[in-house]
Amino acid sequence: MAREMEHHRAHYLERFLSDDCIATMALRSSDPTGLQSGVAKPSRNSRKKKKQKKRKEAIDDFPVIPEDPVAEQCGNDSSGTVVESTSENYGIRDNGNVNKISCVGSGSVVVVEESVCQNVCGFGELRQRNVIGGGEEMAAVASRAEEDRAEMNGSKEPLPPAQPEPVVNGNVANKLDTAESLDWKRLMSEDPNYLYAVHKSPAKYFLDEMYSGNSLRRTTTLGSEKERERVYDTIFRLPWRCEVLIDVGFFVCFDAFLSLLTIMPTRILIKLWRFLTARQFKRLSAAELCDFGCFLVLACGVILLGQTDISLIYHMIRGQGTIKLYMVYNVLEIIDKLCQSFGGDVFETLFNSAEGLATCSQENMRFWIRRFVSDQALAMAFSILHSFILLAQAITLSTCIVAHNNALFALLVSNNFAEIKSNVFKRFSKDNIHNLAYADSVERFHISAFLLFVLAQNILEAQGPWFESFLFNAFVVFFCEMLIDIIKHSFLAKFNGIKPIEYSEFLEDLCKQTLNMQTEDSKKNLTFVPLAPACVVIRVLTPVYAAHLPYSPLLWRLFWILFLISVTYVMLTSLKVMIGMGLQKHATWYVNRCRKRKHHLHFD
Repeated sequence: MAREMEHHRAHYLERFLSDDCIATMALRSSDPTGLQSGVAKPSRNSRKKKKQKKRKEAIDDFPVIPEDPVAEQCGNDSSGTVVESTSENYGIRDNGNVNKISCVGSGSVVVVEESVCQNVCGFGELRQRNVIGGGEEMAAVASRAEEDRAEMNGSKEPLPPAQPEPVVNGNVANKLDTAESLDWKRLMSEDPNYLYAVHKSPAKYFLDEMYSGNSLRRTTTLGSEKERERVYDTIFRLPWRCEVLIDVGFFVCFDAFLSLLTIMPTRILIKLWRFLTARQFKRLSAAELCDFGCFLVLACGVILLGQTDISLIYHMIRGQGTIKLYMVYNVLEIIDKLCQSFGGDVFETLFNSAEGLATCSQENMRFWIRRFVSDQALAMAFSILHSFILLAQAITLSTCIVAHNNALFALLVSNNFAEIKSNVFKRFSKDNIHNLAYADSVERFHISAFLLFVLAQNILEAQGPWFESFLFNAFVVFFCEMLIDIIKHSFLAKFNGIKPIEYSEFLEDLCKQTLNMQTEDSKKNLTFVPLAPACVVIRVLTPVYAAHLPYSPLLWRLFWILFLISVTYVMLTSLKVMIGMGLQKHATWYVNRCRKRKHHLHFD
């Protein structure tokens, strides 16, 4: 088999080189001086055509795949110069031989040598040498080629692969791989990254696995100080700062709620007293217009909610079997968040119209009055709708607490984990997380209003010992809400690259808002309109007060009504003063602290 392959190889090479010799002899006979000058004379056009035809036939008989652009230019250069090609030693010997092809043209010589090894399956190696110059350079190349051929003929072993030499145009001659470089098994055995050899036994594999390092090295990476800080931020630092921010936001909402129930009625009474004593109408200021507008919305909301039958809504929600209670609560909560977001814009529009009406001229008075009335009607309708949504949500929560089939736990689990799923695995920016923290503060205040509704219902209708059960359920609701908020913000910060220091900046903005300081972006302020929760709370507490009024003559009954209203007002005003002053002091301290330190510490 080896002799047959060697015979085919020799026959193949002799045919190629014999065809090349025919072309070379034709070139030499047509231009005897072409070797010195390198330029073919343009006379004898017929002979030139025959030479080109013979060369084309030789190329067609043996298609050559070019390995280098220099070798392709061996036939013709760019200037149209005919190149001479010589071939020598076209023979195959058993001990290996060297075949050499020299191409000379336009002052450059390319020598291509092919060595045939004793091994029939061996691969040849090509070397190219380019020399630019005249006759002296070509003579030197020829003498060097003769020396190389004599040296290779006297050697039994093939020449080592020659290093590629750079040519004039910047190209490097290509180097063909030898049989040794293509030996796959040898390469795999020498590769240090080849870990699992075929001959490795199971016992050796197990021992290597035991002593090779970390058992989870293939599925985990080595952490750094940055990763360690990230872990501790997620577990310890960020939950603390997040909870402080949400709690401060809750008290800001509570302060606004108390202002609506104490400050606004007081200012309206003072304005009415001045009007009655002076008996002279003056144009109202923007603040007074806002107070009257909010009072009108609050009064209409309380009157309409007073006409609703809470027990009827309670039995409707509890008796239906199509939708579960936690589904009803989730739907109402989504509508509540939409109303809260849009309600802030509605009341901002109302306050803007009040500002324009207070400062407009007499010519534009009608326009601003129509605008204020339309905005007032829109705010009233929207606030009443929001009040009914909050009342239905409070009744649903009360139904879950009163029920004895663990409906409260089902509601908390479904609602809270749906909140985590809808927020944690999404991409949030810093401003979105800022607004989300404020929304959590408003949500906690709404939950407090719902629990107050449950307390009032228990006072009116519960029988037997109920207070301990109410405290336990209220604690469970608040604890679950706090835990879910911490988990949600911790992983939101982790997935979105938010540092704990960002929550300190959020708290600084909230403190500046408490102090009525101008901030760079007004959209970062906490927006909360307490009219709808106030309507629900007043609607819930009114039956409680009415149940404790004496059934006496009308004057005595009116006296008790005024007395209870006065006591409630004093209590709410005292609570407003305490919470307001506490927020002011905390905001002043925190803003001064942030001014003194440009970089916040991890421990607040």
